[in-house]
Formats: sequence, structure tokens, C-alpha cells
Amino acid sequence: MKESATSRLPLAGIRVLDLSRLMAGNMLTLQLADFGAEVIKVESAQGDTLRDWKNGGKALWWKVYGRNKKSIRLDLKDEGDRNALLQLVPQAQVVIESFRHGGMEAFGLGPDDLHAVNPKLVIVRISGWGQTGPYAERPGFGTLVEAFSGFAERNGFPDKPPALPNLGLADMIAGLSGAFATLAAVREVEVNGGEGQVVDLSLLEPMIGVLGPDAAIYQHTGRRPRRLGNRAENAAPRNAYLCSDGHWMVMSGSTQRMAERVLAAIGRPELARDPLFVDNAARIANVDALDELIGGFIGQRTLQENLAHFGRHEVTVGPVLNVDELMQHPHVREREVLVEVPDPELGSVVMHNVFPRLSRTPGRIRSTAPQIGQDQHLVTPPTRQQETEP
Repeated sequence: MKESATSRLPLAGIRVLDLSRLMAGNMLTLQLADFGAEVIKVESAQGDTLRDWKNGGKALWWKVYGRNKKSIRLDLKDEGDRNALLQLVPQAQVVIESFRHGGMEAFGLGPDDLHAVNPKLVIVRISGWGQTGPYAERPGFGTLVEAFSGFAERNGFPDKPPALPNLGLADMIAGLSGAFATLAAVREVEVNGGEGQVVDLSLLEPMIGVLGPDAAIYQHTGRRPRRLGNRAENAAPRNAYLCSDGHWMVMSGSTQRMAERVLAAIGRPELARDPLFVDNAARIANVDALDELIGGFIGQRTLQENLAHFGRHEVTVGPVLNVDELMQHPHVREREVLVEVPDPELGSVVMHNVFPRLSRTPGRIRSTAPQIGQDQHLVTPPTRQQETEP
């Protein structure tokens, strides 16, 4: 992704005060920062908790998800530091926070307090369950939401326990949807001349939103989602298959035309007329037999042989890659999906590039994550903490 280092970024001029911690808030403000918003992390002396997630002794989560951001150090329990924050609010368009329910109000920094000094401010409140409802005051980490939403119950294999994701899925989804909501609220102010407002961003609701029409299916059929492993409820064939060299390959035949190509590719075109496999409903009902045929064919060939063979038949297949294979893949390298960014502490850090891609005003990675208080000069007047430092 190549663009002029001096080209104007589309969100330039938007200042964001980010009081959040961990994943959802950092993913949200990462999206804004990548496209030019000035994101100022407001951190305690200990810093964002994401700094504590270390691999090999290095805070690589923070290096990536704190990129393009600035950092100031404020103790919101200190009256002087709270006043310093309030001095920054009139120059900001957005405040992001993820304290437990009522936490900002306890500091005297609730929505009414912030809107008193900046009526056009957009305030994004991130929580597990939302600002209202019986669960509003409960702690709400993504793990709880991934279970509560129904995701874990439908994830995994039918003969195994419900499976949680091994990454912050609910937080990431909330962060991405929160970036959209933030910009929608900012546009209301900038284009429609509206007042500021509160964005109530729970982890729960975006998570439910990406799980499909489960509630509608249950309403009209009485069926609950089932754990299907790598299969799909609505289409067959769709699975991961083991090749003869121990590598895995995935296949999706989610249309009638594609399923017919699959059957032709395994040397059984006549099965497209067999009542067991004649249409999608039949293939789903007889998926065990279908997978046995496809898996038997794939299992006699290496991954590369399978990819080449099914490619000639224009079947939608692909390899299951590990991270080092991904980093070396020619498509990833040509499109610069991953890029190596200089870092003053580690030399460089490989990370995902900016997405989505804009043709005229693309985002840009300008720096890895800042040190705590690296941009303390932005705080005026100085806090007592600064005045006593050597």
C-alpha cells in the first residue's frame, strides 16, 4: 500500500481522547488513528493494560494496537489531573472510555460534565453489556459475552464442549463497529449541525449481530444452532480436509454450480444427478457420505497437488496457513497485507497494514505505539505530577 507520506489523511482534524483499556477501545481508536485522527491515549502511571500482554518479554500487542497514537499520563483520581483533562475536552471531538458502569461519573467526568464544557462532544462508552439493563453494572469481559451471545454454544465440534475463541473476538468486533458509530456521530455534528451525544457500545450487541439470523430461525422453525465443526449449516460441501502430506485444505461449495464442479473434480460428475447429492438440501442431509467421497480423494494427494487440481476445475479451495506461511505468501507480500514498521525500541515490528483501502486518501501507519506519557507536552497547564518530576 503505497502513498505519499505527506498526503492528507481523511480523518485529519479529529481529536480523540482515549481513556479506554485493552482490546475494544484500542481497536476502535486504531481504526480512527490509521486514517488520520489524532488519538491521545490518557493513561495512568501503569499505562494501558494492553502493555502487560507480553510475548517473549515484549509488549507486541501494544506495539501494534497502540500504533499511530499519542500518550499522556493522568491520574483521574487526582483533582489537578481531572482538571487537566477537562482543559483538553473543548479541543476534542471524541472521548472514548471503558470504565465500569458509573466509573466516569464517580470521577466527575460523566456525560453531563463533559458536555458542559463541550456540547458537541461525542462520548463513546464501551462496556460488556451496555449502559442500561439488569446486567449494566456487571463486569463484562469478551469471554463472558462470547458465551452469553450463543457463539460458544454453536462453535466447535458436536462431540466436544462449547468452544471459546482463542482471541478477543467480541472486543475486536465491537471495536470495528464502534469506529463506524463514532464517525456516524461525528458526522451528525459536523454535517448536520447536531449536538454531541453518547454512543452506548456494548460488546454483546455487535457479537450477536454477526452470528446470523439465529433468533429468526428459532422463531420460525424451533431449531437451535448446532456445533458442526468445520461444516456449515446452510451449504455442503464445506469443510477442512487432510492432504496426504499432513497439510490441511479447505473447500466451499456453497452454490449449485460450485458443488457440481467439486463432484466433477473428484471424478464423479454423475453424482450431481444422484438423489443423495442432487441439490443443496440433499447434500446437507447426506453430508457424511459427501465428505467421505471428497476427503478420500483429497487424502490421496499432497496439498499442492490438490490446489493445482481443484484450481484447474475452478473449485473454491485454499490452504490452511500458519503465521510464517502467511508472512511469506506471495499474495500477502505483493499486496503488503503485513508490513514491517520501524520501532525505536525493538528495531521493527511486523503488523497488519491499514484496512480498508481507500483509493484516493488511504490511511497510513506513521508510528508504532508510544511510551507512557510520551506526549505529555499536550497537557496544559502542567499537572502536579509533572511539576514534581526531576
